[in-house]
Formats: sequence, structure tokens, C-alpha cells
Amino acid sequence: MWLHRINLNGKDVRRCVVMPLTDSVSTLPGVGPKRVEALASLGITDIESLLTYFPFRYEDLRAKALTEIADQEQVTLKGIVAAPPTLSRFGRKKSRLNFRLLIDQDVVPVTFFNQPWLKNQIEVEAPIMVYGRFDAAKKQLNGMKILSSGRDDPMASVYPANAGIRQKTIQQLVVAAWEQYHDDIVNVVPASIQQHYRLLDRAKMVHDMHFPKTTPDAQAARRSAKFEEFFLFQMQLQLLKRHDQTQVGQALPYDNAALQALIASLPYELTNAQKRVVNEICADLKRPIHMNRLLQGDVGSGKTVVSAIVMYAAITAGYQAALMAPTEILAEQHANNLQQLFADLPVNIVLLTGSTKPAARKEILPRLASGEVNLIVGTHALFQEGVDYHRLGLVVVDEQHRFGVAQRQALRQKGANPDVLAMTATPIPRTLAITSYGEMDISIIDELPAGRKPITTRWIKNAQIDAAIQFVMRELAAGHQAYVVTPLIEESEAVDMKNAQAIYERFSQYFAPQYQVGLLHGRMKNDEKDAIMSDFKAKKFQVMVATTVIEVGVDVKDATVMLIYDADHFGLAQLHQLRGRVGRSDQQSYCILVADPKNKTGVARMKVMTETNDGFVISQKDLELRGSGDVLGKKQSGMPDFKVGDPVADITMLSVAQQEAKRITDAADWSIQPENLGLANYMEHQEASTYMYD
Repeated sequence: MWLHRINLNGKDVRRCVVMPLTDSVSTLPGVGPKRVEALASLGITDIESLLTYFPFRYEDLRAKALTEIADQEQVTLKGIVAAPPTLSRFGRKKSRLNFRLLIDQDVVPVTFFNQPWLKNQIEVEAPIMVYGRFDAAKKQLNGMKILSSGRDDPMASVYPANAGIRQKTIQQLVVAAWEQYHDDIVNVVPASIQQHYRLLDRAKMVHDMHFPKTTPDAQAARRSAKFEEFFLFQMQLQLLKRHDQTQVGQALPYDNAALQALIASLPYELTNAQKRVVNEICADLKRPIHMNRLLQGDVGSGKTVVSAIVMYAAITAGYQAALMAPTEILAEQHANNLQQLFADLPVNIVLLTGSTKPAARKEILPRLASGEVNLIVGTHALFQEGVDYHRLGLVVVDEQHRFGVAQRQALRQKGANPDVLAMTATPIPRTLAITSYGEMDISIIDELPAGRKPITTRWIKNAQIDAAIQFVMRELAAGHQAYVVTPLIEESEAVDMKNAQAIYERFSQYFAPQYQVGLLHGRMKNDEKDAIMSDFKAKKFQVMVATTVIEVGVDVKDATVMLIYDADHFGLAQLHQLRGRVGRSDQQSYCILVADPKNKTGVARMKVMTETNDGFVISQKDLELRGSGDVLGKKQSGMPDFKVGDPVADITMLSVAQQEAKRITDAADWSIQPENLGLANYMEHQEASTYMYD
């Protein structure tokens, strides 16, 4: 412990600082270079990470009477060895050790497989405690381990382990770390929060997580550990957000009258949700701090026109705006739509992608650098070396989860810290929003434009596919188009699922010669995929057989049918995104799910899809059915791997942790307030990578 001098608002303040448990695990007895490497594979590098490497379950080692034991229960039996043990060997390194255990008037046979060394621990007429699985029908115990008859810990912790390090070794190291360092454990959750929510002192929490005496002790410790984990994560997000907000940005004094004129010229009235979101974003543009806002809305909710309005706001303020899309064809669609919208306004739009010809690129770059071009649309080419901006004020990132943090950061660095608006058509439930995007301000469009017809969704079995194909044929006869989606590109021996190649060949024959069929999958090159999508949009073929590469794609107004094979192999959020490829006009559209689910979860997914078109409801259900890490994918969603907390089951606690972290960090001097010293010191010594993502 020592005094650390910091400067706050021009005043020197002395703060008591306590070093965290940063010693390497190599300081513990028996931990050499190989064991350090093995522990690192579990995420254990220092004493802090070892002491917070909590067990995922406990074994109740209290001895039970035979009448209290359920069949196949793991239990401890205490008795007297009634006869000498017998050891039988069979096969290579295989053995069976048998002995009889006298418990009151009952004799219970005990068997250990492949642990011949235990024979030396079994003495006739000596007391013994054996832990194993009890077979009630045979009234015998399949032994797992022999316990010390004098042990005083009624519960044993079970830790996640791997091939590099054994369970017993982790248990021994935790004991050694506790004995050596327990006096150095400092509270990180402020005392007032601990008292208000009846949380354990941190040292008590760590002790009872590893060495509980009773089940209630373990439950109380886990509750406190969950809150601490959520709270520290939310502190990271809030501090990141505060840091971002203190970055000097650019106030964009846009022309409100010009903005109102643009909105009035639209061929439709904005929904109340769109109006609210436009106001939220424009308020940020006016502030001289950096905007970092996420705009989320369901498929077809009108995010694109909102982004167009706010980009025009930046342009009226004398700044440039950039719109980055994940694919060239989507960037081209955005550019064409914006050209039409801004046809009579002083907006100079250019499209810059990887396919832009060298001559065209050479002509665009000087105009961009001089400021003549004030709206540029493109792909990752927008932030490549040699692309210089005159006065970049706003960056809009479409389908933001398709881009890595490094890519978004590179585009930000192209200007003087321009405002960033990230858009996603993947509705994010409250749980994911709190965890994944807690450092961003979030605007939500939760209302669909008037006149948009809900997509009719039906679930059929494979045996009914002929009727579905006849329905597709009728839609084609009406001048419409259809998507057919499969999970696989080619036939697989590992799984029994339909594949795109086989469906393409079958449908090409079935619909010939009247209708043409195209094939699209992820192994194709980007320019090939873009050409196929362009041909489909131009109606050069009527049926598109594809894998999930069409999940984010261009608008094809005449596509009214989405037929999805093996639909139970997709998550709900992904099915909803695929369904959103149709219904892009005022024509009635349909989604047909073909699936023979083999479990209740698969059936539940199909039912949810047929019952609602609300992406937020679907995304929340997906979270509940699949778990947080699979909804958007770890890398896309940024969902951290919590050690003890479950952001779905513990959403109320997560929300409370967020509120408390925000309340603390709202105070400029929070880090020198006496009750926050342990927290402030802990946050100083934790790298952002512990909790941050991507």
C-alpha cells in the first residue's frame, strides 16, 4: 500500500492505492513453465485470475444413510471395510477393484474401475468414506474416489479443466493461492452497494465460492460473484463511453430548414419512430463531442431514409458524409437510392469500391480531398490508404456487425474524429444491447412504415414439399420471383441435409424452359456473387437457390417467396433475416419453412416464426433458446464470456449493475471518493481486453 498523487481539476489529491493480485501463478509452489502454460490455456495467468476461476458445481461429500439416497445419485457412503479387496486385471491398463462396505446392518458392494492403486488404501475392519454413484436396484456403489475420513469440508468444488491440467491440480493451486494471498483481497464493489444489495465482502465471497460449508453458503457467494462480474463489466463499458464522450468532436450546425424541406419532399410520411430517431441523432450532431450511436431496427423499418436525412444534415453544415456497406452490390444499391433522393439537392455522390476502375478512382480521389464530393458511398475501400477527406463529419456504417472494430476505427481516423452512426437490421434484445453495446447510445426504430404487409409464414414437413413447389410455380406465373435457401453448398456425409447444388440442379430441370434458376453460395468470389444478385434483380432468372450469403443483400421488389430447407438448423434471428429478403414492396409475400425437427427446441423455433413478424420478440426468443453466444455469433455480437453470470437468466441483476456503474461514473471525481478507492484501483490495473471484444 502507498500514496499515489493525482491531479483533479487543478488540485493535487493523495489517494491510497492497493496493489491488486497481479503476481504470476509461477509464485505458487510446484508451478513451473509447463504448468504456467497449461494454466494460461484456461485463462489463468495471475493470482487474481486463479482466485476468480470459480467452480461450476459442487459435490456434496456429506455421508448419507442408504434410505436417503436416490437411484444414480452421486453420494458419499461411510462405513467399515467388511472383507479384503480383490483386484482383477483385464485388457491393457484395465482393472476392477472390489470390496464390501458394512453400513450399520447393510453390506454394500463397491467397485472401482482402473484405479488399482486404491487397493493399498483399503484395510479390513477400518473405517472408510467412499464417493461414487449409487445403483439403487443393485444396491451397490460405483466408486469414484476415497475420501479422508477426517475431512471437514462437506462440499468439494469442481472446476472446468482440460487435457493440460487436472482437476485435482487446480484444487490444490486454489488452496495454495488462498492461503498465501487471502489477506490481499480488497473489496472492489463499494460498501454502500454491498450493503444495499446484501452482497458478501469480496474475501468472504471468494472463500465461499471455493470452500463452501453448506449449499446456502455457495448460493450466497455465487450471487455476490455474479453481481461483481456484471458490475465490473459495466464499469468498463461506462468508462469507455465516458472516454469517448470526452473526445473532442465536431459540432455540426446543420440547416434545420433544409432538413425539414427534405423530409417534406419524401413521397411518404415518416413514422413516429423514425421522427424520434432523427431527432436523437441530430441532437448528437449539434454537440461538440464525438457521437457513437447504434441505430437498430427491424428489416424494412426505414433505417436507410433516416441515415440519408442525417447525412444530409452533415452536408448542410459544410461537412462530408460517408456510408460504408459490407458488400459492393449493397453499396451500389445505396448509391443509386441516394442519387434519386438527392437528385434536386446540392449533394455530390460518388461510389468507391474495390471494383472501381483505376481511371475512375484517380478522378474521384482529388474531388474527395478537395471537398467537391460531399457524400461518398462504398465498402472497406473508403478507409484505404490514399483515400483522403476534406472535412469528414459523419460516418454511417451499414450492417455494422459485418465490420471489425479496426475497420470502423480506420474510417474514424480519416477525419477529425467524425461522428459515427452504426446501423443494424438485426434486432438486438435488451440483454444483448446492455452487454454488447453498453458503451454506445442506442436508437431504436420499433415501428414499420404504413402499408407494408406482414409476411405470411408457414411451417411444413419434408413430405409436403411438392405442394410448396407448386405454390412457388403459381407465384412465378404471377410475375414474381422466389428465393430457395439451404444450409449446405454440397452433399455431406456428416449430416443429412439438403444442399444448394442438388436443389439447383433439380429446380433447373423442374422449372425449365419457362423459368430460369440461379445459384449463389459463399465459395464464389465477391464479383461473381454481385453479378448473380444483379442478374436476379434484373429478372434474368426467377428463382435464386442460395445459402445464407443472401442474409444481408439487395432489395428485389418482385421476390415474394422465401422457401427455406432444413429451417430447424438455423437460429431464429437468422431465419428472420432471411425472411426479410422478401416483402420489400407492397406485394403480399410468403416464407415457407421446411423442417422435421428432432427435438422440442426445433419445434419451438418453427412455432415462433409462424406466430410473429416482430424481430425483437424473435431475437429475445432466440436468446432464450440458444444462449447469448450463438445469437449473433461471438465475434459479431461481442458478447463476453461471463464466468458465473448468465445475461439471459440474470437480466435483472445485469440491469441493476449497469445502473449502479452509470451512477458512479456520472460523478467526475468518482475515482477519489473514499468508498470507490478499491474499485478505482482495480479498474486502473485491468486491461480493457479482459472485458472488451472484437
